[in-house]
Amino acid sequence: MTLRAGIVGIGKIGSDHLRRLANTISGVEVVAVCDIVPGRAQAALDKLGLKAKDYSDYHQLVNDSDVDVVVCTASNEVHADVGVAALNAKKYLFMEKPLAISAADCMRVIEAEQKNGKRMVQVGFMRRYDSGYAQLKSIIADNEIGQPLLIHGRHYNASTAEGYITPAAIYETLIHEIDVLHWLIDDDFTTAKVYFPRQTSLVDVDKLKLRDPQVAVLETATGVNVVVEIFVNCQYGYDIHCDVTGELGMAELPSPPSVAVRKNAKYSTDILTDWKERFIDAYDTEFQDFFDHLNAGKAPVGANAWDGYLAAITSDACVKSQQSGKTETISLPKEKPALYR
Repeated sequence: MTLRAGIVGIGKIGSDHLRRLANTISGVEVVAVCDIVPGRAQAALDKLGLKAKDYSDYHQLVNDSDVDVVVCTASNEVHADVGVAALNAKKYLFMEKPLAISAADCMRVIEAEQKNGKRMVQVGFMRRYDSGYAQLKSIIADNEIGQPLLIHGRHYNASTAEGYITPAAIYETLIHEIDVLHWLIDDDFTTAKVYFPRQTSLVDVDKLKLRDPQVAVLETATGVNVVVEIFVNCQYGYDIHCDVTGELGMAELPSPPSVAVRKNAKYSTDILTDWKERFIDAYDTEFQDFFDHLNAGKAPVGANAWDGYLAAITSDACVKSQQSGKTETISLPKEKPALYR
């Protein structure tokens, strides 16, 4: 069986997923694309030698009877609208992270999914499919380092897109850590505080409205302290880091393999500059798993809409802390809907 997919948003990650679904993932055929920039989607199709319907309005794509699955890689601000439209059209939905930029918008997607009475959404938190994070989770679950006490993370990007603003460092960048660390230690966040270190001189904060770097400090229900550095205009490359300190030892996320060179009295290895390259295997595994489950008549098993909602609640608290300068309480729902249990 082959499912027919339509992709909404053919920007940097959308064009990469188009290539992935067309050339790497089995059990899926891309039959439609959509982008608000005239000519961009067709140019991406031409580059790959693909033929598909090219829409300028996502409503046309989600209501196309030839589309079984909607893959949304549009701008974060329209995620909820696209998601609700897709679910109202009874289409399965793969939503790139975040599910939406606020918890309120995430709830709109959840309510639309619940009306269908079954799990139809997977959120693109691909780090759950990364081999390094999977090893970390296994070590923690097997109690090799004892109970986790504290976590230190780093999310550095080589550069940001035009228009990137201070809160985006949370709902677009830190959101990865919010989800994967919650998944890693199976513990809920209870408080959040965001600090602004000295501003990098390479970013004009008045022009871009971006404070960079930032440091997020989170605490969990069991008392684990989490500190994550976010630096979205790091000049040396794309650097993802995670240390989990336990009672008996420390587990460290492995760096991507790279040949070490000894030359001119120096010992060096490469640092990646492209996030697509760092997590290429995780993206591939994530999508193959998603379509394998759907083709088998099963619900997707990756991060679901409720996971996206919980991440957004924490994200909202971090954004509120950016504005207040205070430690903010994270108020999570007391009960999970039956659909997500």
